[in-house]
Amino acid sequence: MKHDQTEQPGLPERPPPVASEVFGNQLPVVEHFAHLLADTGVSHGLIGPRETPRLWERHLLNCGVVESVLPHRTRLIDVGSGAGLPGLVLAIARPDLDVVLVEPMLRRTTWLESTVQELSLSNVQVLRGRAQDFWGKLRAPVVTARAVARIGELSRWCLPLLDAEGRLIALKGATAGRELAEDEAELRRAGAVSGHLTLLGEELMSEPTRLIEIQIGDRPVRPTEAAVKAAAASRKPGSSRRAAPTSGRSGSTARSAGSSTRRGSRDSARDGRG
Repeated sequence: MKHDQTEQPGLPERPPPVASEVFGNQLPVVEHFAHLLADTGVSHGLIGPRETPRLWERHLLNCGVVESVLPHRTRLIDVGSGAGLPGLVLAIARPDLDVVLVEPMLRRTTWLESTVQELSLSNVQVLRGRAQDFWGKLRAPVVTARAVARIGELSRWCLPLLDAEGRLIALKGATAGRELAEDEAELRRAGAVSGHLTLLGEELMSEPTRLIEIQIGDRPVRPTEAAVKAAAASRKPGSSRRAAPTSGRSGSTARSAGSSTRRGSRDSARDGRG
């Protein structure tokens, strides 16, 4: 997969100076990923062409600062990974992470597989399917999602993928605090024990990354009855396909409410904001 920066007039010639603070010695790999997003990411419909001039602040840095809240050498499931935001960005920024990208659309998983190979990422696995397809099969201490669904619905899908005391980290937009408050009851029903809003990158970017972090208790969460019924209905003939592994490492087979905290070290969605 080749790329040519001169063919992408909307892509900045260089990453902003702050990018080196976020990505360190992994910055060249992130630059390569930026070119892939601006090239085949656009041609495959994973991001819109209008996003290419603002890839760094609105997408790459927005996702990259999330690495500051992740523990060392943890496993992470990125649900509805799409263009690899935030999953691939975090896998690049933190080679110590074990990242699983979960995405239901074939053209997206095909692009993700190709990109993982192009970037020589040995810590990434790509799986085709929805979060519900992996209940009882896949778990991790951390699940991430960006611009997938409201936090209440996202929690019904994603909390059953968490290990005991695990966290769902959802990258959200400017209305994240209101969404968290409005969905509090739904979060409790889904199995959350706490939830809060976290702001990242305030000193680095014009808009901080807003995270809704949802914590579960000391036992794994079981899917709610309503979620199980909805998942079963979606598997009937004519509905979305079942899960299918598409790749493993380097190509082998195989998304209670309350307080707001701030950490110093930004918000997004596939359209730019969630």
